[in-house]
Amino acid sequence: MADRRDGEQAPPTESTIRGGDWYQRELVDEKHTRVEFLDVDMSESVTRNAVFTECAFRNVSFNQSSHTNTAFLNCTFTACQFFEAEFTACKLTGSMFDRCTYSLLKATGGDWSFTGFPGADLRGTSFSELRMREADFTFTRCAKASFRDVDLSGAWLSKADFSDADLRGSDISALDPLVTTISRAIVDQHQAIVLATSLGVKVLPA
Repeated sequence: MADRRDGEQAPPTESTIRGGDWYQRELVDEKHTRVEFLDVDMSESVTRNAVFTECAFRNVSFNQSSHTNTAFLNCTFTACQFFEAEFTACKLTGSMFDRCTYSLLKATGGDWSFTGFPGADLRGTSFSELRMREADFTFTRCAKASFRDVDLSGAWLSKADFSDADLRGSDISALDPLVTTISRAIVDQHQAIVLATSLGVKVLPA
């Protein structure tokens, strides 16, 4: 189990849904608090305006699922699958991800601040127009991922690999190019100045 920030323990669950078949299920305006979802198939499920608070998802398939205006607050995802999962205007603040797979995951809008992806393989994923303030990306593989217009202020980026990633429009003020790999990453002019400044280089007009 990957450690949460500052050694904080995952919230305890109070009930369990085990081996449920939620394939293609629609969850609209549902609320679940401190529920453990164990070995549940949520493939191609659709959630809208649902709220999951301090829930634990263990070996849950979210493959090709779609989530809109849904909140996963301080949840824990362990060994879950997110193939082609889409999150639109969702809130995942404080949630922790451990040993999950994320192939072609796409997140647009919303707030993913204080999330934890330490050591995750996020290669080829897409995040755009959302907050990821103080998210934990230590040792995370983000090669060829897209982080467009993402607020990464205060994010933990030590030993992360953003090779060939698209970072344009994002706040990368927390990125130290001496401890984070950014070879061939795509950045805009303002970001290039931020990176140069972090290296102690003065950028002056020609």
